[in-house]
Amino acid sequence: MKPIDWMDEVHKRKEELIAAVQGFLQIKSVLDPATARPGAPFGEGIARTLAYALQLCADAGMEVKNVDGYAAHAQFGQGEELIGVLSHVDVVPEGDGWSTPPYAAEIVDGKIVARGAIDDKGPTMAAIFAAKIVKESGLALGKRVRLIFGTDEETSWRCLERYFKTEEMPTMGFSPDADFPLIYAEKGMTDLIFRQTKQAFAAQGLFPAVETDATLLSLEAGLRVNMVPDRGQAILRPAGKTAEELADAYRRYLRDTGRTGDVTIADDQVVLSMQGVSAHGMDPEKGINAGTELIRFLATLQLDDRARQLVRFTDTYLYRQHYGKALGIDHDDAEMGPLTLNTGVIRYDCEGDIEFNVNIRYPHSHPYASWEPKLLLHLQEAALVLEVKENMPPHRVDPKHPLVTTLQRVYTQQTGQEARIIAIGGATYARALDVGVAFGPLFPGRADSAHQRDEHIFIDDLLRATVLYAQAIYELAK
Repeated sequence: MKPIDWMDEVHKRKEELIAAVQGFLQIKSVLDPATARPGAPFGEGIARTLAYALQLCADAGMEVKNVDGYAAHAQFGQGEELIGVLSHVDVVPEGDGWSTPPYAAEIVDGKIVARGAIDDKGPTMAAIFAAKIVKESGLALGKRVRLIFGTDEETSWRCLERYFKTEEMPTMGFSPDADFPLIYAEKGMTDLIFRQTKQAFAAQGLFPAVETDATLLSLEAGLRVNMVPDRGQAILRPAGKTAEELADAYRRYLRDTGRTGDVTIADDQVVLSMQGVSAHGMDPEKGINAGTELIRFLATLQLDDRARQLVRFTDTYLYRQHYGKALGIDHDDAEMGPLTLNTGVIRYDCEGDIEFNVNIRYPHSHPYASWEPKLLLHLQEAALVLEVKENMPPHRVDPKHPLVTTLQRVYTQQTGQEARIIAIGGATYARALDVGVAFGPLFPGRADSAHQRDEHIFIDDLLRATVLYAQAIYELAK
């Protein structure tokens, strides 16, 4: 049989692929508990998106299975061993400031712009089309190929937890998520809550402030723990300073620091807003945290007792502390890189709780148990307790494993470039496999727009990724 020209096969389906990606992206697939139901545990939008993917696979002649709406798969081929391709159909909230509607999936300057374009709905569709090409080629396979679709990757991974309770673990596989050439190692990742109740604050018996400029009524920043907050808002009630004096002080602060924000006065309350720059939680230094930047301003005021403690803790331990140095938990690893810390959500209610949702990603040489005691000591300073929402240990595949070497060979053959292996701070579905790596779709030299406004994928990159996935699926399964 004549060798398959994978590039030619993809280009034959170019317009069909682009249309499928646009249709996929036009379904808003953000976690929506309000519309959750049996069969759609994470909301109607995610359920519709999962059904869209499964229908394409069924139309291509693959066997499909929906596992209670938590996850699903599509399979073809035969053999004892199973090659898995894991992707996810859910996306993070869109946020503000887009230049085109976030679910319009418009083509702008050779890019498809939409939430999920690069993470992970564009690559998911590339993998589906790659599998279709392999199946339609008629090439003999000695293993089964299974496309696995998750629905809760951007929150708690409840999808795969449920899926692997009843479904087979692939022999090996890859996730079309994150960077090319190939990610063989991922940091450990823990989602933590630092919480202080009103009762815990009162139990400290702190002396009240003699003079205050204002009382902090509430503060909110951030949507997800794995995103740098791009919006923050605080509400003050004037005390020693008037509302206009507080507003003028904030305007001067914005002007002097070059930050972007606004202030309004209504019903004798001063509402401060701060605009930051969103970024993925694994790279917090690439963003501007609107919450901690707003609290930086509050540190210039004399506030009520509880707010002063909030401000002091945040300003000392979280303000621009991307690597946890002030908390004493910093560590840099030659293979996986440094521990990173992202304060993704901040909530303050003067009559309720203080809550910080913090995402910490750590290398294998700095396990959670080694730095948790240091963290606890500092939390005690502000009567904060620690809640561990999730802790995923580091993941690593031997660089000499056939999965790694096969994908390296495919990448080099198709691009003519060296297929170096890399470690990241992100968490991809690769770590859900016993033997799994992440394989694209972000090519070297491309800026990563995941979790940011105007998220996009270049059409040329979408096509190239589909080529790589098609050959990779065949080489692993032949």
